[in-house]
Amino acid sequence: MMRKLVIAIALLGFAATPVWAGPTEDFHALQDAYWAAYLKDSPITASNVGVQTYDRELDRIELAEQDRLAAEAKTYLAALDAIPMAALPAADQANYSILHRQLANAIESNRFGSRALNYGGSGGTHNFYAGMADQLPFRTRADYDNYLARIALVPERMTAYTAMSVDAARRGYTQPCVTMTKFEGTISGSIAADPTKSRFYAPFAGKRPDSIAAANWSALQQRAAALISGKINPSYVAFGDAYARDIKAKCRTAVGIGALPDGKAYYDFLVRFHTTTNKTPQQIHALGLSEVARIRAEMEGVAAKAGFASREAMIADMRSNPKYFAKTPEELMEAAARMSKTIDGKMPTMFGRLPRLPYGVREIPAETAEGNTTAYYNPGSPDAGISGTYYVNTSHLDQRPLWELPALTAHEAVPGHHNQIALQQELDQPAWRKYTSYFTAFTEGWGLYSEHLGIELGLYDTPQKDMGRLSYEMWRACRLVVDTGLHAKGWSKDQAVKFMKDNTALTDANIDAEVNRYISTPGQALAYKIGELKILELRALATRELGEKFDIRHFHDAVLGQGNVPLDTLETQIKAWIAAEKART
Repeated sequence: MMRKLVIAIALLGFAATPVWAGPTEDFHALQDAYWAAYLKDSPITASNVGVQTYDRELDRIELAEQDRLAAEAKTYLAALDAIPMAALPAADQANYSILHRQLANAIESNRFGSRALNYGGSGGTHNFYAGMADQLPFRTRADYDNYLARIALVPERMTAYTAMSVDAARRGYTQPCVTMTKFEGTISGSIAADPTKSRFYAPFAGKRPDSIAAANWSALQQRAAALISGKINPSYVAFGDAYARDIKAKCRTAVGIGALPDGKAYYDFLVRFHTTTNKTPQQIHALGLSEVARIRAEMEGVAAKAGFASREAMIADMRSNPKYFAKTPEELMEAAARMSKTIDGKMPTMFGRLPRLPYGVREIPAETAEGNTTAYYNPGSPDAGISGTYYVNTSHLDQRPLWELPALTAHEAVPGHHNQIALQQELDQPAWRKYTSYFTAFTEGWGLYSEHLGIELGLYDTPQKDMGRLSYEMWRACRLVVDTGLHAKGWSKDQAVKFMKDNTALTDANIDAEVNRYISTPGQALAYKIGELKILELRALATRELGEKFDIRHFHDAVLGQGNVPLDTLETQIKAWIAAEKART
């Protein structure tokens, strides 16, 4: 039946479509409208993907804004539901399903009071503002001028952030005390008495671009310094004062999210959201215990082959022997960079398609390094001319063993996050999917699977590196136990730390930072192992079904070839790929 999407036209401001428009045209119009609204609502994302319309604006975070965005999502969801998915082509059906899930998640997440908690032990929104220049292009005088207009809005946003955090604490929404011991340093570390040393000043600290006259460059630098000293620093001081006065003492003693109002329901949502499954916390806890037992047996085997009396004896040596640790930040960064380039040279053996966008290796900023994880990845943007970045933590060098670098680099850089995300940015897909579709189980599951690929890439060429790889896998298996233990079974932080220390080779500082992370961001850590197990399951299926036709490069291209998807969608995709490979002569 010929139809017209009246809801979309009336409520979402579509350009009027002809009366003979069908479901496919309606859906394409809806996607265009959704993406345009997303960019308007997220100016940083817009700049990052090369859309310059909002280059002088900054995302808002107030609860009223969150409510507005949830209402907007409800309108889009209603418009989407008015389109019969079965009438769409196969590719559009996949886009429909993913957009439907994204909108539903956005609506449901806004129901919970924890949405007001935009900070945790390792930092918060204030650190995002301080580092946002890393996500922006700087080539022309206009780019720098736009950045100044943008950071001029930071004090207002900091005022709103402060008020929201204080109000949340008043209503009982706070972080656990044990995770917040280093939080004040994330605020004070963002305040530089010399404005030219501030992270906000970073775009102006380097060499003057040839396209900008010396006088204009000096004027830009002076404006930046004045903004930082006169407006931004005071807003951070005010946030620090408010934290010390109105929030710090209200931290909660219970570590589980269930202690918060509506906390149990929120945790159930987070488990579904991050794993993209319907597994219950109890099922995930049991799976974790099973994986821990399996990996522990493998670790015992590695220790025996290496000549140690026990797994514990080998791990004790790995944690304490000075030869396994860098003496300076530079030595650690050089080792990370060398490992990155070593893997780069092996990538064509495992992938038919590699991304064009390069990545760099940088230190985690000092003000957030203390309580932060071992490393992380920040995506780049081919449209804006920004490389991906593999960030390495160079604090507490006696807790950053060199034997963990192969698995760490495989996960955060290649073949892990950089490879997957940069490839997604090149796919022939709607822009909203390339830049906003994020399912934790897929991205982090791929990262953990990439550590497993390190075996075939020859990265674990010593018993210590192999034990490090197993320890990293054990770490993610322990997360299934610890995260659900903390938030569904009433575990204390000490119980969680003990379980991690008994089963992994992680150093004490890493274990403490990780457990704090699980406490502060419930559910996210569950996705790694759940996703990895699904990819390994699908690889085993493809190997059995295809026999001599199985090509690991083609399999990996198929897994990454549709971008970031929920695990049920991935399974459907790979089964279709297997059928197509079987039919191919």
